Amino acid sequence: QLQASGGGLVQAGGSLTLSCTASGHTLSSYAMGWFRQAPGKEREFVAAINWSGGSKFYADSVKGRFTISRNNAKNTVYLQMNSLKPEDTAVYYCAAVLNRMSYSANSYDYWGQGTLVTVSS
Repeated sequence: QLQASGGGLVQAGGSLTLSCTASGHTLSSYAMGWFRQAPGKEREFVAAINWSGGSKFYADSVKGRFTISRNNAKNTVYLQMNSLKPEDTAVYYCAAVLNRMSYSANSYDYWGQGTLVTVSS
């Protein structure tokens, strides 16, 4: 089971760091992804990282502002979000996939419950 945390209310231009931990699973075996879903919109890809942290990719909308990282010793994956914009407002989900990382939500095997990020203008 994955647990996402760290969401909250922040002003535009501010920063937040989301965390994703797991109970009952060792995340080091998995590639990890972050997705988000805004009200009335479909879930969209945000960022992904491979099992070692050596490979990452990002959605164009967050490139240069968000950073995905992981600490396998702590069984935790992070999403550092800087220069937040009101359009970043969404529920953010972490997900795990046993195979290589993917842009597609359908590829992921396990999902967290989501954490709400609200960016005020």
